Amino acid sequence: MNKIPSVNLADFLSGDEQRKQKFVNEIGHAYENIGFVALKGHFLDDALVDNLYEEIRKFFELPTEIKQKYEIPGIGGQRGYVSFGKESAKGKKEGDLKEFWHFGQYVENNPALEAEYPDNVEVKELPEFNEVGKKTYKMLEETAKYVLRSLAIHLDLEETYFDEYIKNGNSILRPIHYPPILEEPDNAVRAAAHGDINLITLLMGAQGKGLQVQNHEGDWIDAMAEPDELMINVGDMLSRHSNNKLKSTIHRVTNPPRELWGTSRFSIPFFMHPISDMKLDVLDSCIDKNNPKQFDDITAGEFLDERLQELGLTK
Repeated sequence: MNKIPSVNLADFLSGDEQRKQKFVNEIGHAYENIGFVALKGHFLDDALVDNLYEEIRKFFELPTEIKQKYEIPGIGGQRGYVSFGKESAKGKKEGDLKEFWHFGQYVENNPALEAEYPDNVEVKELPEFNEVGKKTYKMLEETAKYVLRSLAIHLDLEETYFDEYIKNGNSILRPIHYPPILEEPDNAVRAAAHGDINLITLLMGAQGKGLQVQNHEGDWIDAMAEPDELMINVGDMLSRHSNNKLKSTIHRVTNPPRELWGTSRFSIPFFMHPISDMKLDVLDSCIDKNNPKQFDDITAGEFLDERLQELGLTK
């Protein structure tokens, strides 16, 4: 596969069983073959997207000493600010050429999970920042719920199988700023080749060149969405749970051509995580004599802890 397929969530939500099944077939085929789709028909509106970009630009333009006030020690970067070059891809010693912010879950009616998750961090200098972030978080979470419902059907599960695991899940909204490149990078790129940890990732801001996906033949292909599309990919948790039937595809963000080094890039992924005690054991429906069980049993929380250590965000 040499092109990212485009699907429309309106088909799944149409109430027409044929259109709904068409969506399930299309997204299932894409995730088995490339691990990425471009999705129209999501729940974000243009005004909310514009407001979010305006707020995150304002935040990343703040002086470094103010941004660093919001870098909270001891939580592995799970909330608030993470400074430039702090995160590196698994197996790579150079830090990525980016800084970012984390909005986390807004827990409802679950004191145990409220105690488990770090608190969201309030930016005092920007009164709209946190409210716009919360609205975006909720709309992307709602979009992700229906994408996972379609995948449950594709995996021969009950349609709402994932609902109980993603309600109050440990999901993260990550506005990323790739600053202008001021000097020759020493073997560093904006985001080195990596797979995502979570169930699925919903990416805003993939309109310009930069994001590349590695297909099954090992070729890098450009992944560019239309302005009204989100790029959505499978993460390692879902790949593991489906015995690698759904593919978590390696991807990267390349440095721009030298003439564009002076420009910033923004992208905003939403990492859909389940609650930490969800079992990621391989689904029985994904095991047969040609596809024996490939992965040991593990919970989502245990898997996340392992990966945060590999990324250098926790010890």
